[in-house]
Amino acid sequence: MTRDDAAQRLSELREQIRHHDYLYYVEARPEITDDAYDRLMRELVDLETQFPELVTPDSPTQRVAGTPTDVFKPVEHRVAMLSLDNTTTPDQLREFAARLKRALPGAAFSYVCEPKIDGLGVALVYERGRLVRGATRGDGRVGEEITPNLKTIKSLPVRLRGRLAELDDVEVRGEVFMPRAEFEKINRQLEESGDTTFANPRNAAAGAVRQKDPAATARRPLDVFLYHVSLADTLGFTSYWETLEALRASGLKTNPRAERCADMDAVIAYCARLEADRDGLGYDADGVVVKVDALEQQRRLGATAHHPRWAIAFKFAARQATTIVQAIDVNVGKSGALTPVAKLEPVELAGVTIRNVSLHNEDEVRRKDVRVGDTVLIERAGDVIPYLVQVITAKRLEGAPPYVFPDRCPACGGHAARPEGEVYWRCMNAACPAQLKGRLQHFGSRRAMDIEHLGEGLVEQLVDRGLVRDFSDLYRLTVEQLAELERMAEKSARNVVTAIAGSRERGLTRLLNALGIRMVGERVAQLLATHFGDLQTVADAPEDALAQIHGIGPEIARSVRAFFAEEENRALITKLREVGVVTTQERAAPAAHTLAGKTFVVTGTLPTLSREAARELVQKHGGRFASAVSKKTDYVVVGEAAGSKADDARRLGVKIIDEAELLALAAG
Repeated sequence: MTRDDAAQRLSELREQIRHHDYLYYVEARPEITDDAYDRLMRELVDLETQFPELVTPDSPTQRVAGTPTDVFKPVEHRVAMLSLDNTTTPDQLREFAARLKRALPGAAFSYVCEPKIDGLGVALVYERGRLVRGATRGDGRVGEEITPNLKTIKSLPVRLRGRLAELDDVEVRGEVFMPRAEFEKINRQLEESGDTTFANPRNAAAGAVRQKDPAATARRPLDVFLYHVSLADTLGFTSYWETLEALRASGLKTNPRAERCADMDAVIAYCARLEADRDGLGYDADGVVVKVDALEQQRRLGATAHHPRWAIAFKFAARQATTIVQAIDVNVGKSGALTPVAKLEPVELAGVTIRNVSLHNEDEVRRKDVRVGDTVLIERAGDVIPYLVQVITAKRLEGAPPYVFPDRCPACGGHAARPEGEVYWRCMNAACPAQLKGRLQHFGSRRAMDIEHLGEGLVEQLVDRGLVRDFSDLYRLTVEQLAELERMAEKSARNVVTAIAGSRERGLTRLLNALGIRMVGERVAQLLATHFGDLQTVADAPEDALAQIHGIGPEIARSVRAFFAEEENRALITKLREVGVVTTQERAAPAAHTLAGKTFVVTGTLPTLSREAARELVQKHGGRFASAVSKKTDYVVVGEAAGSKADDARRLGVKIIDEAELLALAAG
């Protein structure tokens, strides 16, 4: 394919992908299957790899191409992002309408109502249809630039179409939020891994858009609704409703629950309907924004220093109730994290019966001083998740003892400990039944023992039927046992047994990763394996010996030592050896730390080293391997068909080298 042919095809692919992104993320009516979409994206990636000089900043492949930053640059908004005046009753809404009539005697008013999303306000600047800047609301006049982070939101187009795309310069406003389903999924993952959970979707969204690395933002599932064009007067619009239509026509996502209301009675009816349906919105909304529809009336009404006079927020009623803590139980997550849960006297709250509420961790229980028998105030945080607001100490039973966190796992009776510097207690037993299913899936995952066919459904059956109680039991399974399981014929059973048997010789690095030791991933597992060469030697190593290994440090050393201090885990090593799992590895000759303190990024295809081989070389010699270029990067290693990282290096003044120079540096 010639360069001109590639340029033409790239243009076609980008336009097709933008079209399908709009249909999928904005209109929610996809025209093609996910596989067909993936094929288009793969073709685009392949062509851009072959012709890197044809990559454009607004290409769909560049949504996570921003460089990590240490400081968010302040930017001044074209027009101030004011707050809204609030109201909570229909009578106060009618008073708002009366104020409008007093301000513009004889005028008739119609309105537009939209859900008031509990998210993060942003301002976006497009030039000739291309997104060039995105900023937080800040204090309303000056915000922080977060353009690369906002570009990761797939429902936000980096290229407009329609009338707005024709403007040299246009600023639009919107609200970034995290859908409830995604918020709950993220919190489950955080809780299972023992990390601190988010209090509500707004906190999660706000934290995501202010990540220093856009790649971290991209891992948080954010969405956005746009609602305002700051320079609407230059477009000839006469109504706010026309503004919303123009936003939709340009490819920007607007709220489908926005509605035109002919008078204040219609506004009040809309507010009542939305409040009744707030649980079905799929995102947090704490009220309704009511705006005068006619833009000329908005202009004449003007604004105070705080809020526009032509708009108001109707706030939904708070959702709180009191109940009694009947017990405090502790749940065990897949990672071994122990989470206290208050068992409540059932109470109706916003149409839902609440029986349990998470207390998150020991510090939270102490901070709120929650005790069995206490009367507590709870609310549905974000209208979804029950949240304990406070204890009503005036109603506390005399002599109620403070809650003491257990030091034994409630699921297996094994030792529980709270690692230094963490908020969660953890069960230290790798064979704990509450953790076993998740640990087995990790044990068999591709980067651990790589056991094909050991999927979630099979793991569920193996544990539930008592066939597997720890990792070593996998290697004792027979074809006959497996053939009796659901959806498991003899051929499938034989394939599983063969796959498990083949994993015996994966080596010590993979085995250490597979054990699920906290803070021990592929890199740390490799360091331990190459340094000690034997699993038993790792298990017997004192903490200071572990900490002295370059790349380990005291925190990881404590975690490894704590894992192997448990008798159940030491017994597991013996069991694994008994079933033939290789627990040794040839020790590597220690490499000189010629790259210590240096950070490397690789872009393009190197002559002899794969990306993984380059990573291992850098890390073996004490260097750090990064995925993105920043001011802290020391070298960018450039190969054939280098991507935008080479441009980033030149822009930031980072030294560019080739493979030969990398090898020379490593050799010292």
